Amino acid sequence: MEPLILKPAIHLSVDGAGGACGSAAHLSRRTLLQWGGAAGMAWLTPLSRILAREAEAAPRGKPARSVIILWMAGAPSQLESFDPHPDSAIAYGGRAIGTAIKGVKLGEALPQVAAQLGDVTLIRSMMSKEADHERAVYNMKTGYRPNPTVVHPSIGAVVCHELADPGMDIPRHISILPDQWPARGGFLGAQFDAFQVQDPQGPIQDVTSPIPKERRDQRLADLSVVEDSFARGRPAGLDEKSTLHRLTMERALRIMGSEQLKAFEVSEAPASQRAAYGDTPFGRGCLAALRLVEQGVRCVEVTLDGWDTHVNNHEFQRQKLGILDPAFAALIRDLKARGLFESTVVLCGGEFGRTPKLNPLEGRDHWPYGFSVAVAGGGFRGGHVHGSTDPTGESREPANPVNVQDLHATILHSLAIDPEKEIRTPVGRPIALSDGRVVRSLLG
Repeated sequence: MEPLILKPAIHLSVDGAGGACGSAAHLSRRTLLQWGGAAGMAWLTPLSRILAREAEAAPRGKPARSVIILWMAGAPSQLESFDPHPDSAIAYGGRAIGTAIKGVKLGEALPQVAAQLGDVTLIRSMMSKEADHERAVYNMKTGYRPNPTVVHPSIGAVVCHELADPGMDIPRHISILPDQWPARGGFLGAQFDAFQVQDPQGPIQDVTSPIPKERRDQRLADLSVVEDSFARGRPAGLDEKSTLHRLTMERALRIMGSEQLKAFEVSEAPASQRAAYGDTPFGRGCLAALRLVEQGVRCVEVTLDGWDTHVNNHEFQRQKLGILDPAFAALIRDLKARGLFESTVVLCGGEFGRTPKLNPLEGRDHWPYGFSVAVAGGGFRGGHVHGSTDPTGESREPANPVNVQDLHATILHSLAIDPEKEIRTPVGRPIALSDGRVVRSLLG
């Protein structure tokens, strides 16, 4: 069942003279509650001030239209990557390097990202209440904590649901190198699940017919006879339309014959470009993400697994950062070169961070307090660092914390999607796209 959208109950139209005008200014649920709760002091909060605050919150310039998520499955250590504290006890000998932002350092294994940091927003104060991998992945991908009564959609599913279909033959939500917890459509429906593919170096699975075209066409013609026979004489609601079988077949055939599938064929890219991303499945996935966004895909998630470093943290983090560094930096450069940077949000991070102190096996354990993510493009502030963490590792409270739901709300806002918009689930329950707040200081 397609979810129902709650229609706003109140719209207000005003012009400079106090009369009606052509465009309506929508009062959000939060504004209405704020307005209603302050009714007794309405003279202190005039309507013009409320509307001014709503206008101030609106995104500036042309909104983004796509999201690329570089998913660091297993949770990277912020102390070896985006939030090093060199020469401190919690660094355990880890070193840092300078960046394009004066006075800001990154871990020594990220030299190419460091050179691109003028185009990146670093959030060093992410906060989550989940320290278990599965629950934290759910939280980071959906913006909600797990709830046994509902399955929330991932942010890619929300983006595809809310933004217009640009006329794609191939899926608009794609997961490259997915792990055991891929992005899902949740209560929006399975049609918004991410289409899962492996290393783009090989053929894309499930999009090539295993039989010659003539034989396939004959099978489809025979199937059509069966479907027509099934539909005749059936009561309304019980024919083939109720199963969506024919529609599903048509979509599958359209994908199989689409020229847009060539976006996955990274081997066709110039050798110099492929080399810039690194000769790894993740690097090829990031190059494919660039090509897919260029085709009009709304959300691409590329997974780099293996960050769960409870043992020998420094060595394993260095290996993974060596794969991330060229791919992330090349993706930023190519998005800018192709005029796609401002229309694409790039989010890089995992489900939580790593403990400031090493365990007896020289590993870092789970740490959902003050971990780091990097965001680039899509109207986010370049060359900006938000928040900071305790260099002694004693405090769990970072400066200027950003909750997971706030990050989701801010990304949706950058795409001109109202985070407060409510959707009815198939059982009739109204749920907001996000229950976070927009962090305006992250946006340019």
